[in-house]
Amino acid sequence: MNRTRKRVLIAGTCVVALAVAAAAYAYFTSTGSGTATAKVGTSSAVTLKGTVAGNLYPGASSQVSFTVDNPSGGAQRVGTISLTGITVDAGHSTCSVVITGGNPDFTMAPVAVNATFPAGNGQAVTPKGTLTMNDTGVNQNACQGAELTLALSSN
Repeated sequence: MNRTRKRVLIAGTCVVALAVAAAAYAYFTSTGSGTATAKVGTSSAVTLKGTVAGNLYPGASSQVSFTVDNPSGGAQRVGTISLTGITVDAGHSTCSVVITGGNPDFTMAPVAVNATFPAGNGQAVTPKGTLTMNDTGVNQNACQGAELTLALSSN
C-alpha cells in the first residue's frame, strides 16, 4: 500500500472517530420543573426527672437536680420547670403537702431553664432548683420519714 493512501486512510479514520466522539458528548439544554414532598415531625412530651440532694426538715431546703428525657426525633426546648404538686407515700397519708396559698408546706421557685435538648435520655439540666419544707408553725410530725414524689412540669 502506498504511503499517501495510508495517511489518507489514517486521517479519515481519525476524523470519523472524532465525529463519533463529538456525537457521544452532544446534548440539548432545556428548562424544567417538578415537585418534591417532605414531612415535618411532631413534638413529643419530654420527661423531667428530679433528684433531691438531701433530707428535708421544717425550715430547711435541699437542692434539686434535673434531667430531661427527649423521645422526639428532633431537639425540643424546655422553658421553665415548675413544681405542680407533691404526693406522699401511703404510710404517711396525714403528711400535709400543700404547695400553694399563704402558708404552704413545701415550695420550689420556678426554675428558668430556657434550653434546647436534642433527642436522648438523661440529659443534665442547669440551673438546679431548691425545694423547701416550710416551717408552717404547726406540728409537722406526720411528715417524718415520708417519701415525697414531686410532680414537675415545663413550658
